[in-house]
Amino acid sequence: MNITADSVWLNCLKFVKDNIQPQAFKTWFEPIKAVKLADNVLSIEVPSKFFYEWLEEHYVKILKVSLQKSLGDEAKLVYVIKMENTFGNSQPFTEKIPSSNTSSFSVQNTTTPINRNIPELKNPFIIPGIKNVKVESQLNPNYTFENFLEGDSNRLARNAGIAVSNKPGGTSFNPFLIFGGVGLGKTHLANAIGIEIKKKYPEKTVLYTTAEKFTQQYIDAIKKNNRNDFIYFYQVIDTLIIDDIQFFSGKPGTQDVFFHIFNHLHQNGKQVVLTSDKAPVDMQDIELRLLSRFKWGLSAELQKPDFETRVSILKNKLYRDGIEMDDDIVNYVAKNIKTNVRELEGAIISLIAQASFNRKEINLSLAAEIIEKFVKNSKREISIDYIQKIVSDYFQMDIPTLQSKTRKRHIVQARQLAMFFAKKYTKASLASIGSQIGKRDHATVLHACKTVDNLSSTDKQFRKFVEDLGKKLSV
Repeated sequence: MNITADSVWLNCLKFVKDNIQPQAFKTWFEPIKAVKLADNVLSIEVPSKFFYEWLEEHYVKILKVSLQKSLGDEAKLVYVIKMENTFGNSQPFTEKIPSSNTSSFSVQNTTTPINRNIPELKNPFIIPGIKNVKVESQLNPNYTFENFLEGDSNRLARNAGIAVSNKPGGTSFNPFLIFGGVGLGKTHLANAIGIEIKKKYPEKTVLYTTAEKFTQQYIDAIKKNNRNDFIYFYQVIDTLIIDDIQFFSGKPGTQDVFFHIFNHLHQNGKQVVLTSDKAPVDMQDIELRLLSRFKWGLSAELQKPDFETRVSILKNKLYRDGIEMDDDIVNYVAKNIKTNVRELEGAIISLIAQASFNRKEINLSLAAEIIEKFVKNSKREISIDYIQKIVSDYFQMDIPTLQSKTRKRHIVQARQLAMFFAKKYTKASLASIGSQIGKRDHATVLHACKTVDNLSSTDKQFRKFVEDLGKKLSV
């Protein structure tokens, strides 16, 4: 009988199919092709390096047994990776890799260098598709331009966002950085841009992620020794949207890898959209070379919505939810909730919920009752600058004195309290807190927090400082 690569692989598939789940067989074995059989070495073609790594990690034993049944104990396996060239070259490139199971599958390494212009895509969000890597956009479908209402507070940012979505990478708004306080719509607008790009250019790869998630993925990549895979993955994104870029503060490793990814994307005409809680000029512990790139495009601020915009937002939400409400009640809510859109919508939801659960009529009296409680329970957005002001005023000193190098006891304690409350009330890193409060390092902030905890339990006067400042900051 004439033994061929196809016949050997067909026998292997029959054995494998009987021993694994049907869906797993369809996903990981049906796409494989046998390409060569020589000297008891079977070469099989797989569509990506990720595919090869998955087989080696999960199915190498069953492959070994199935191959030995056809070719004997000396059987060997080599993977031939064939990936389509996404950068315009007419020919795909290949790489040959022997199976790592050294007991029976080992052969002399015949690996050929990979053309590094072609990224070996390993999707950190989802398992790639079988033949083409598909990146899930991670966009929130509820955040669209249709329900991002325009007003004086957001007109520049919204219109610039529309321009970017009409021609991603083709405007001077690259990068496009959206900044502003909590609950003003940064995430909403960033998602709306991504959704519109996907609608207009379905072939483009759009990815939304947070700076925190990006950082964690980078840390994981370092631990698994696949930093290059991480970089190559991000470098093929057509529109990269990163939320809360200020999270990179004090993380030089993450900033360095993002710097190289950003440069590659920008040079290749790809769009970058960023959001931050502050303008580039006010960012702390971000490398100057990165800040300079943030300033290449457009930075647009989202401000607190004015009264007319707040009314429009409320009416739009009521319309979308199919709820009718008198204008005087809507105006009352809009007049009394001025902080941000999130709290504005939260207040109207609370009002509707109370009326529904308690079978009460929605009137001005109920609105006043709900708004009073809502405002009282809503936490103020607290910045490190605000904390320093409250602490320095409490101890009757100016902020430069609070931040100074002096070792006078009362000033040191005031500075430590500022660091303690900055850690408690903000999301800033220890390094960022230290940098903003007198250019200290993260170890100084950590020591300050421990000192405040210790003194609070042993010093009655110091405990009063903590209680008084806590009340002032939680008002």
